[in-house]
Amino acid sequence: MAMSPADEHTQKAFGWAARDTTGVLSPFNFSRRSTGPKDVTIKILYCGVCHSDLHFLKNEWGFSVYPLVPGHEIVGVVTQVGGSVRKFRVGDTVAVGCMVGGCDECDDCNSKRESYCRNSILTYNDIYHDGTRTYGGYSDKTVVEEHYVLGFPDGLPMAAGAPLLCAGITVYSPMRYFGLSQPGTHLGVVGLGGLGHLAVKFAKAFGVKVTVISTSPGKQKEAMEELGADAFILSRDEEQIKAAMATMDGIIDTVSAQHSLSPLLDLLKSHGKLIMVGAPPKPLDLPLMPLLRGRKLVAGSATGGIEETQEMLHFASKHNITADVEVIPMKYINVAMERLAKGDVKYRFVIDVANTLPS
Repeated sequence: MAMSPADEHTQKAFGWAARDTTGVLSPFNFSRRSTGPKDVTIKILYCGVCHSDLHFLKNEWGFSVYPLVPGHEIVGVVTQVGGSVRKFRVGDTVAVGCMVGGCDECDDCNSKRESYCRNSILTYNDIYHDGTRTYGGYSDKTVVEEHYVLGFPDGLPMAAGAPLLCAGITVYSPMRYFGLSQPGTHLGVVGLGGLGHLAVKFAKAFGVKVTVISTSPGKQKEAMEELGADAFILSRDEEQIKAAMATMDGIIDTVSAQHSLSPLLDLLKSHGKLIMVGAPPKPLDLPLMPLLRGRKLVAGSATGGIEETQEMLHFASKHNITADVEVIPMKYINVAMERLAKGDVKYRFVIDVANTLPS
């Protein structure tokens, strides 16, 4: 008989979990492993609410396993370290993103691209090296191997900085990798949600010209006056699309819903790059002729490796980049998920775990 989550390990833990595809979260007793020689035990203070959490809760990607404790935008304080840990001490403010392990020996791991390791271990809804399930940051504590723990800069607000651990690195990494962070580059950002608003902030800090592309006319003021975008295109307006054709070096598409790629390809210059970072639950249609005629590229990008994520956090601290957040108590999480599904958040929920999650 399989051991219950509460009895698998020695450290008692408490969080909120979904038990089925309704995605409804409720209190959940489970356990974390004891602090190993290379491990860091962390008291979780804040955890961002990612759109991926919603997909996982409702099994929209088809591989969720229940009970499921979401959360991969974690900021907390170190409470214990293993004997071989050298980078962190008790009392340090640290962070954990989307992964907590990998094979540590493949080309991607050796090239500091751990997020692309075929055996990368997700922070939640995965199997750890010891054969037990991983549970995320909607909980009071976590235990993570030192290599996958990030130092959290002193000058960065913890609640507003938490979404950088997924949303931030998800837009930062492709800008850097695909050469879209060079000053003077013209970048389109599709969608002005959790990822999109951070894409605008990072791009402007890089010195990039930014055009926000949205289906909502109400986003124009937010994009240009509040976030500093240089231009705004209403994607349903054919005249606006036509006027901007072949003007962009690259586009970061953050949308996780079904949408057409054809108008976006028209906006790219020849040799331009459309980078997909959203994850719609169903395949999108991809017209090939614009790619052939303009030698354009459509690519995907996940999160970054550990070193790049640490670089991103320091860049964010230096340039005062944080997410616009609504801090919520744990008991509000199911309402927050309903609002997230409707796009009713500006722009990211963050759970105040330490003050609102009683053990």
